[in-house]
Amino acid sequence: MKKTLLLVITALLLLPIFSACGSQQSPTSDLYSSSKPYTRWWWFSSDIDVNDVRDQLVWLKNHEFGGVEIAWIYPMFLDSAASHPTFLSPEWAAPVQEAKRIADSLGLGCDFTYGTLWPFSDINLPDGDQTRTYFDSIHEAERSFTWDFPLQARILNHLDSNAFFRYADKMNRGLGKAYKGSASGLFVDSWEVETQYLWTPGFEKTFMAEHGYDIEPYMQQRTLLDTANLDVFYDYMHTLSRYVLNQFYAPFADNARRVGAFSRAQCGGAPTDLLTAFSLVDVPETEAILYEPCFSKIPASAAALANKSVVTSETFTCTYGWTGLLYKKGHGHSPYQGKEQIADLKLICDALFANGINQIIWHGFPYNKVGDTSNFFYTTCQISTSPLNNLTGDNLKQFNQYMTRVSDYMRRGHTYSDLAVYMPLEDAWMGGYYPDSLRKVKAFFWGQYEMRFINTPQMLRGLQPLWVNEHFLSSASYTDGTLHCGAANFKALYVDVEYMEMDALQHIVRLAQQGLPVCLKRNPREPGHVHHPQYETLLAELQQCANVSADETVIPAQPLIEGNNLPDFWCRQQDDNYYVFFANPLCQTIEYPLQYGYAFTDSGSQRTITVNHHGKSETYTLDFHPTESLLIEITPSGIRQVDLAYTPQVMPGL
Repeated sequence: MKKTLLLVITALLLLPIFSACGSQQSPTSDLYSSSKPYTRWWWFSSDIDVNDVRDQLVWLKNHEFGGVEIAWIYPMFLDSAASHPTFLSPEWAAPVQEAKRIADSLGLGCDFTYGTLWPFSDINLPDGDQTRTYFDSIHEAERSFTWDFPLQARILNHLDSNAFFRYADKMNRGLGKAYKGSASGLFVDSWEVETQYLWTPGFEKTFMAEHGYDIEPYMQQRTLLDTANLDVFYDYMHTLSRYVLNQFYAPFADNARRVGAFSRAQCGGAPTDLLTAFSLVDVPETEAILYEPCFSKIPASAAALANKSVVTSETFTCTYGWTGLLYKKGHGHSPYQGKEQIADLKLICDALFANGINQIIWHGFPYNKVGDTSNFFYTTCQISTSPLNNLTGDNLKQFNQYMTRVSDYMRRGHTYSDLAVYMPLEDAWMGGYYPDSLRKVKAFFWGQYEMRFINTPQMLRGLQPLWVNEHFLSSASYTDGTLHCGAANFKALYVDVEYMEMDALQHIVRLAQQGLPVCLKRNPREPGHVHHPQYETLLAELQQCANVSADETVIPAQPLIEGNNLPDFWCRQQDDNYYVFFANPLCQTIEYPLQYGYAFTDSGSQRTITVNHHGKSETYTLDFHPTESLLIEITPSGIRQVDLAYTPQVMPGL
C-alpha cells in the first residue's frame, strides 16, 4: 500500500510539467531567421554606456553578425571597487532595454544569458533554494565571480521547479521590458553544477517509489560510485534524470514561452537523458571543441525528432587551451588570444556543420567603450575592433559570410536520415567513471553519463544515422515500410548496446512485430539493481522476429553516400533535392587543445564516392583543396558542387 501511494506521489510530482512542455513541439525556423553567426557579448560588471552599446552593435552588423547573446559577468580584472548597478535593478535594466531596442532597429537578434555568469545563481537566493549534495556542503552552492562581485552568490537547486520559478520571476521582472520587440532567446549554458551525490529534499521517497529499495545507505557510506554498485548508480541516475528533465529543463522552456521569448540550452554535462533534454528546449545547443564534434549529433538528432530546424553551437571556446580566471590576477589570456588562425577555426565550424549544427554562436566579443579594446574574456577567441587583432576587419567579415552560406544550406528542408540508432544511454549510466585517458579537461567532467565521445556507427555513415531513445520509441509506429518516430522517419532501427531498459525493449518488440527491420548486433542485458523476470522472454520474442538480425543486410535502405574512408558529412533534404556538406577530412582528427596552425598541415585530398539518388547511382570525386570543405547539391538531373567561395589565409602569429 505504501509503495502504491509513493508511486502516485511520484507521478504527481514529476509527470505534469514534462507532459505539458513536452507536447509543445514546433518548428523553430522563425526563431533565428538569419543564418548569420551570433556572438556571446561579454558585459563586464560596470556602468554600461548606451553610446558604447550602439557603437558595438553597429560594428557587429557591419562585420556580418546576425545577433548577440548578452552575458553578464564579473568586473574586469575582478576589480572589487568597480562601479556598477545592482544586477536586475532598474539602473541595470535600462541599457539592456536599449540594447534590445537598438538591435531590433539594426535587424540584429538579441538573446540573454538567463542570469549572471553560470550556472544560474543569485546573491539573494532564498534559503533552501540552493543546490546541494546529499552531504549538504555549502561549497557546492557557492558562486563568486558574478556581476555583483565581490558579493557571494549561491547556485540554484536545479532539481526543484518551485525554486526555479522563484528565480525566474526575478529574472523576468528585470528583463521584462527587454522582452518587447522581436523574440529573444533565453540561454542556459552547459551543466556546471556538482553532480556527485547530487540531492534534493524528497529524493529518497521518489527513489523508493521507483525502485523499491532505500538509496540512503549508499549515500551515507559514500559507496554509490563504487564499481561494485554500478547497478545502484544506474537506478540513482534514472531517478535523477527525471528530476533534471521535469524540474529544470521543462520549466525553463515553459517559462521562456510564457514571457514571449524562447529557450536555448546546452544540456551537455547534465546528469539526465540528454536526447530528451535537448528535445524539450526550443533551440538545442552544443559547444566545441571542449565537447567533441560528434557530440553534436545528440542535439541534432533531438532537433530532427522534435521538429526543430535550428541547432546552435557555442563555438571556438578555449580553441588552443586556456588559463584560469585567477591566472596573473585576472590578466591571463588564453593561448594565442587575438592571434587565432581563422583556418583553424574553420576546421572546428566545418566539423560542427558535418555533425548537424546549422547556427554558429561565437565565443565571443567583449564589451568595450568606444575607442577602447582593453577588455577581454579569458577563455574566448578575441573578436575585436582593434586592427592589431586577427579576428577583425575583412578577415572576420569573409569568415562570417562563409559560415552564413553553409548554415543557410544546412537549414533547408529537413535532416535526411534512413537509420535510427538506439542511443546507448543505459551503457553510459552503467559505465561509471571515464578513464583518465579521456578526461582531457579533468575539472569539467568525470562520468560516462555525459556521453561526450559517443558516435553513430561509422560503417553505416552513408545512411546518416540519427539517435533515438525510449522516450521517442514509446510513441513510434511502423507503417508502410516507415518508422515514424517523433517528427522523423526511418527505414530501420540499429541496436548495439550492452544494456537496455525493460520499457525500451518492450517498445522495440512491439515495433518489430509491426514489421520494423531491426539490426540487433548483440543481446542486451537489463540494467539496474532490480530486474524483471520476463526480460529474457521478451528478448527471445524479439530475436524470433523474421525481420530482426545481427546482420546489417536486414536494413532495407540503400545508402545515399557510399565510399571508402568517408569524411564526416551532413545532409538536408528539400523536396527532391539533397544538400550534402562534407567536412575536410582533417576535421576528423581535431582534438582539444588544437595545435596552433593545425589547419595548414592539410595538403589536400580526394575521396571517390557513389551517390545513390533518384533511382540511379553516380560516381563522384570529392576534391578537397587545402583547408577546404565541400558542399554538393543532388537533384534528379545530377550532382553539382556549390561554390562556397572561401579559402582562409595564413594570418599574423604563425
